[in-house]
Amino acid sequence: MSQNPDIETVKHYLLALQNDICDALAEVDGCEFRQDAWEREQGGGGRSRVLEEGKVFEKAGVNFSHVHGDGLPPSATASRPELAGRSFQAMGVSLVIHPRNPYVPTSHANVRFFIAEKEDAEPVWWFGGGFDLTPYYGNREDVIHWHRTSKAACAPFGPGAYPKYKQWCDDYFFLKHRNEPRGVGGLFFDDMNEPDFETAFAFMRSVGDHYIPAYRPIVERRMDTPYGEREREFQLYRRGRYVEFNLVYDRGTIFGLQTGGRTESILMSLPPLVSWKYDWHPEPGSPEAELYEVYLKPQDWLT
Repeated sequence: MSQNPDIETVKHYLLALQNDICDALAEVDGCEFRQDAWEREQGGGGRSRVLEEGKVFEKAGVNFSHVHGDGLPPSATASRPELAGRSFQAMGVSLVIHPRNPYVPTSHANVRFFIAEKEDAEPVWWFGGGFDLTPYYGNREDVIHWHRTSKAACAPFGPGAYPKYKQWCDDYFFLKHRNEPRGVGGLFFDDMNEPDFETAFAFMRSVGDHYIPAYRPIVERRMDTPYGEREREFQLYRRGRYVEFNLVYDRGTIFGLQTGGRTESILMSLPPLVSWKYDWHPEPGSPEAELYEVYLKPQDWLT
């Protein structure tokens, strides 16, 4: 097996994945994505695709980027000082889907590849990514389906893969200042370069390829559920947690801003409408309270 990263093959896969995801979501919604190609002054560029004010999705953004440069930002070298002074390439597909109906969960997915190079030294490379689900109103059937599909994505890579990357997801998508998870989890992995390029690339592809099978059936089951002002207000309130995580903790957001990435594309993950209320608590025994008491508790959903 080759240990040398095949950058062009990774890029070809990521561009095709963006196409496939946009096609599937547009088919569900009935509206099309608009594309915005962009270039980064310091090197590289990408293509952002956004669907706004759709029938099903209030805002859906699916971004491909491939950026490169002579030096890495502080966010990339803080925990890996050996990368300082290396040139880099980073490419990936990142998406966030904000549905209109509060009974349809928000979802996020990201798959990415990174390589740092230096003359007379072996390249340092890795894959990362994952996907996670953020419901506003909990539904056990949906969460079980999401995690079964997550487990299926990991199945070819050994019995330990799913529990490892599920736990990593639970730990990563956690709002420390709120002491609560962002949602019901999924998969998260980073710094993957073992045992070789082919295997690590295959795992990233499996995660990317399982996103639509994980999410689309949930959307189609819930998108016509009746709702009123109460559910809509709760959805906008809970979206605030999404904004807080993305602006305070998310590595991709921080990396993009520190490398001079395109701000519109980096922040396309934010919802179009959101609200915050001071010291608000759900009514005891309500469906809103159930989200906190049952669904925002990391657990094994498959037992």
